[in-house]
Amino acid sequence: MKRPTIKDVAKEASVSIATVSRILNNGTGYSDKTRQHVLNTIERLGYSPNAIARGLISKQSNTIGVLFPDVSGLISAEILQGIEEAAHAQEFSVIVCKTDSDGKKTMDNLRLLHEKQVEGIIFTSQMLTNEYASFIEKMGVPVITVSSYSEKEGIPAVKVDDEAAACDAVRYLISQQHTQIGMISGPPTDPLAGTPRINGYKRALEEAGIEYDESKVAWDSGFYFEHGEIAFSKLHELHPQLTALFAASDELGVSAISCAYDLGLRVPDDLSIIGYDGTRLAKMSNPPLTTVSQGFEEMGRKSAELLFESIETGEPSPGAAIQHRIVERKSVKKK
Repeated sequence: MKRPTIKDVAKEASVSIATVSRILNNGTGYSDKTRQHVLNTIERLGYSPNAIARGLISKQSNTIGVLFPDVSGLISAEILQGIEEAAHAQEFSVIVCKTDSDGKKTMDNLRLLHEKQVEGIIFTSQMLTNEYASFIEKMGVPVITVSSYSEKEGIPAVKVDDEAAACDAVRYLISQQHTQIGMISGPPTDPLAGTPRINGYKRALEEAGIEYDESKVAWDSGFYFEHGEIAFSKLHELHPQLTALFAASDELGVSAISCAYDLGLRVPDDLSIIGYDGTRLAKMSNPPLTTVSQGFEEMGRKSAELLFESIETGEPSPGAAIQHRIVERKSVKKK
C-alpha cells in the first residue's frame, strides 16, 4: 500500500499543500475549523510527516550531534546514556559519530553533521582543536565539550577536576595508612587524563610529607587493560615493596588486579588498588575495584541539558563542574 503524502492530505481535505504545511508547523493563516478538518484527514489517511521535510520548512532539525573517539568503550556508553535521556525528554534525536581520535575523520564528521543541519554539538573525550572550533563556529550552532578540553578559550565544558579527583584517590590510600604508593598511567603528556592525574598523585604525596619518586609512576601508551599489563610489570619490577597503587583508569586498575594475581599477590591483603573513572567494569572485577567516580551518565545528561538551553536562548552556556566521589569496594585495605 502506498504511503500517503502531504499532497494526498491536501487533496482529500480540499485545501492547499501550503495550508497543510502551516498547520503541521503551527503556522498562521487558517481557521480553527480548517485546522481540525486537516488534522482529522491526517489521522484518517495515516499520514506521517517526513521529519527532514518539516525541518526544511521550520529551519529546525530537532537533532544534535555527538562525537566520540570510541563508541564501544564503557565511558562513551555511559555518557551517551545520559545524553539520550536528556534528548528524549526534549524530543530531540541524536546522531553519534566515531572519530577514532583522527583529525581528518573528525572534520569529515563535522561536515556530515553540518549537512544534517544539527542544532548543536557535544564533543567528548578528546581535544577540541582550534580547527574544529572554527568549523563549528561557521556552522552557527552551540558546542559543549564533555570530559575534554578545548584549545580555544571560552568553549563551555562539563567535566570533573581531574587533578583534584586524582589527589583525593591517593589521599584515600594514605588515610588507610599506606605510604609506599605507586601509580600506573597512560602517557604523562596526555592533557586530558595523563598530566592532571599524575599531578594529583604528586600533590597528595607532598601534602602528606611523602617524597615523590618519579620511578614509582609507570606508564604505557594508553589507559586500557593491555596498557595496564605493561605498566604494572614495569612498576613491580622496580618497586616490589609497594603496598598500594593508584591506577589512572578503571581498566588499568582491573589489569593491575589481574597482574597481581598472576604474581601471587593478594588484593587487597598484599596490594591495595584504587582505580579512576567509576565505570561498570569496576564492579565486575574480583575483588570489586574501589574507584573515583566521574559520574559519566550525569556528565552526559548535564551537557545535553545545557546544550538545549543554548539552542533555546541563543546564549552560550557557562558549562558545569561535576563533583567526583570515592566509591569504596573491596580492593583497598587498611595497612
